Amino acid sequence: MRDNFETIIVDPQEHLTWITLNRPEVANAFNTRMAEELRDVFGDFVSGARQARCIILTGSGDRAFCAGGDLKQRHGMSDDAWHAQHVVFEDLARALMDCPVPLLGAINGAAFGGGMELTLACDFAYAASHARFALTETTLGIMPGMAGTQYLPLAVGIRRAREIVFTGKPFNAQQALQWGLVNSICESSELVDAVRVVAQRIADNGPIAVRSARRALNHAAYAELKAGYEVELQAYNQTVPTKDRREGIAAFNEKRKARFQGD
Repeated sequence: MRDNFETIIVDPQEHLTWITLNRPEVANAFNTRMAEELRDVFGDFVSGARQARCIILTGSGDRAFCAGGDLKQRHGMSDDAWHAQHVVFEDLARALMDCPVPLLGAINGAAFGGGMELTLACDFAYAASHARFALTETTLGIMPGMAGTQYLPLAVGIRRAREIVFTGKPFNAQQALQWGLVNSICESSELVDAVRVVAQRIADNGPIAVRSARRALNHAAYAELKAGYEVELQAYNQTVPTKDRREGIAAFNEKRKARFQGD
């Protein structure tokens, strides 16, 4: 089991484990290494190699929780390279689905794209008052690919989910609270302590009871989650070989508005 990581910090504290996305210089954006490291850590929880009664997921700094995929790394990627990278993200998504430990989000800043999908994968989340959220993929010629289309309607309702995905428009923490994406809003300086208190309360309860209740609740809400994710991946993979996907990533890196042609 690994202890040292390049892009994340894993900090076990008695019955709690803090996982911090640690690429603040790029707003904690996902590169391949971060996805691999998160996949491995959550895989360890699935296998039982790591133990905790509650996991807290947050980001370094106060600018961003996670800005999504590292689009500089993806600039100019071939279709084959893109597919190979995305398999890592898919494995991470499945490890999050299978993780038996309650997972809390401490959303310390912007959560865009894959960062918002990580928020959705948490059992529940608290957000800093300045946090902003968006599933921006359609503005880049792609679509959510880490189960965002599956989690989101259950959190905010199908009509709101369509608006969020189709427009790619950002929204603030107050809207996220009103719509059901997050459970509470905290001042930035109070976020970590607030999440620690609720995580400790969970950890103080019977661990078998909590895990059993989590499994039953997940069945009630997500019984078809994995099957739905396969549908999402089929749709996602249709966007990868398109000219629009290349144009979207190029436009982002060139800091201009994308000109999509539907090809």
